[in-house]
Amino acid sequence: MAQGHSPTDTSGARRFDGDGPRPTSRDVARVAGVSQATVSLVFGDKWRGRVSEKTERAVRSAAQELGYRPNLAARSLRLGRTRTALLVVPALTNEFFAHVYTGAAAVAADHGFGVVVYPSPDVGTPAKDPFASASAALDGIIASSMATRALSRLRGAELPLVMIDSDPADRGAAAHVNLDIADGVRQVADHLLALGHRRFLHLASAVDAWTFDVRARSLREAVGAVPGTELRTVRSPLDVHRAHEAVAAALAGPDPVPTAIVCDGDVLAAGACKAVRRRGLRIPEHVSVTGFDDLALASALEPELTTVNLPAERLGERAMSALLAVLDGRAPTDGDLPVQLVARASTAPPHGP
Repeated sequence: MAQGHSPTDTSGARRFDGDGPRPTSRDVARVAGVSQATVSLVFGDKWRGRVSEKTERAVRSAAQELGYRPNLAARSLRLGRTRTALLVVPALTNEFFAHVYTGAAAVAADHGFGVVVYPSPDVGTPAKDPFASASAALDGIIASSMATRALSRLRGAELPLVMIDSDPADRGAAAHVNLDIADGVRQVADHLLALGHRRFLHLASAVDAWTFDVRARSLREAVGAVPGTELRTVRSPLDVHRAHEAVAAALAGPDPVPTAIVCDGDVLAAGACKAVRRRGLRIPEHVSVTGFDDLALASALEPELTTVNLPAERLGERAMSALLAVLDGRAPTDGDLPVQLVARASTAPPHGP
């Protein structure tokens, strides 16, 4: 920002403290040392390619100093926009989706947008329109871990759609933002194989979604590439009690006890750990267990869970940025976000019961 300015500037612009007239875009222009048209470009999200990043920062800094807030309602009427995005997630109570929302909302706020969260638990069936008309209430949609066919009713007005953690081959979306799920599974498999594990049980999610298909395929490929390995699969809903039941049944069967249980999520891993202990086996001495997500639960388990950290907040940021780019006629950023194995005490070389 231009030097020498203060909340009480010689130009007459004063910081708004709740009393008196609100600062205007003209006041911001004076403090930032730019034209009023430049202020309009910045707060209309039309500054890229027209003014420098330095100027954009100066305008926003001056606005913050003065306590200036643009009239979003009036500008929305001029632009034909509501400046509202809808985030569709499978569950509101899941920690992962809460972090996705946090990231999306932060980027949205920086651009004068709001984010409305809408749960649609069944990823395979059509999501209902949460408004009288989505086209009248929204500028775009971000949907997590779903198929675009499930959003057909919401997309009746051809609203821009950004899909996250979803099949990139699905051409019904304007942009896809994904995590490198396949690499995360490979990291888990490589970790366990390096420890000497050869007998695996995959506790797979019963949810029919692209992200879980990728996990199953990547695990089969990684384990199958090593001679002498065995891989069994059992499925469970994303629930601790049901996961416990699924693993307990697998351990009680005639097949040899696996030395490693690879779970599609940390919640499933919690149920697997419970089943292993109730079988009279120890973790990781007898059976190693891994999760996926790196939720707070992973550190609360005993022993602490080896899992894959997913940058959920960064995913939400990237998704909102992609939607803004689509609305602005720009190309969204390409490339999957990297994930990272977090090795903890629930994995070790196999010793047998």
